[in-house]
Amino acid sequence: MPNSVKPSRSVIPALILSLAALLPLQSHGQSTGQENVEQLPKVKIVTNKGPFVLQLRPDVAPKTVENFLEYAESGFYNNTVFHRVIPGFMVQGGGFTAKLSRKSTSDPIPNEASPTLKNLRGTVAMARTSAPDSATSQFFINLVDNGFLNAGVRGAGYAVFGKVTEGMGVVDAIGGVETGYSKGMADVPVEPVVIESVSILEQPR
Repeated sequence: MPNSVKPSRSVIPALILSLAALLPLQSHGQSTGQENVEQLPKVKIVTNKGPFVLQLRPDVAPKTVENFLEYAESGFYNNTVFHRVIPGFMVQGGGFTAKLSRKSTSDPIPNEASPTLKNLRGTVAMARTSAPDSATSQFFINLVDNGFLNAGVRGAGYAVFGKVTEGMGVVDAIGGVETGYSKGMADVPVEPVVIESVSILEQPR
């Protein structure tokens, strides 16, 4: 079973999925008023459904952001897919090709999840297995507030490391595609949702 996130028991019984301490993240379109946005890196993700932009938070999840940027800079994410899509929950990608072949990754990273940095709508977090420190390349974007994924609610939690600041409509569109079963996995888009490129727009000086 791939790294995965799991919805509440009322949505889907047990899939397995993949934020760190200091400042809370607000939901899409909101700001804490505390972060200096000019000092935060931004990443543009272009998909065959359209582009969206992530603002990353190295101030609260430094190892997670460093890991994500290393994959982005190497071109690892290019031509991968969103392989798990669950409406009203999240979209997950960054680990499989369009033919659902798993890509080789670097070593896992520590889980930087924190009760103060929450899985709110529009936030991006790391996917992982049931082992807290098992996240590698896969990430997911919360389509709604998913409080049960926060640290301390059902265990270690899932590490949020940024949020969508532009193009949330594209993410919602991805969340609405038709899905089915493929190669032993559920919730796979019938028509591949391809990540065509991931580029870094801004880096802290």
